[in-house]
Amino acid sequence: DLSNLPPAFIDVGSAETFRDEDIDYAQRISQAGGTVELHVWSGGFHGFIGVAPHAVLSKQANETSKNWYRRLLASHKK
Repeated sequence: DLSNLPPAFIDVGSAETFRDEDIDYAQRISQAGGTVELHVWSGGFHGFIGVAPHAVLSKQANETSKNWYRRLLASHKK
């Protein structure tokens, strides 16, 4: 039962071995009425953010996740 999960941020590289599983998980959360934000990073591979932290793609992925956390925290300050 995925209906009681907290908001989820899921990001995955398009070349990630478990990409399809991550996408499926995000879809199942959404179908259960949950809140989920999914990002599939074109060309990203498993661990791309850690392996190449200064790459443009890694910086975009990091900024996107930071913005999601900021929005999430701001929505709970009210």
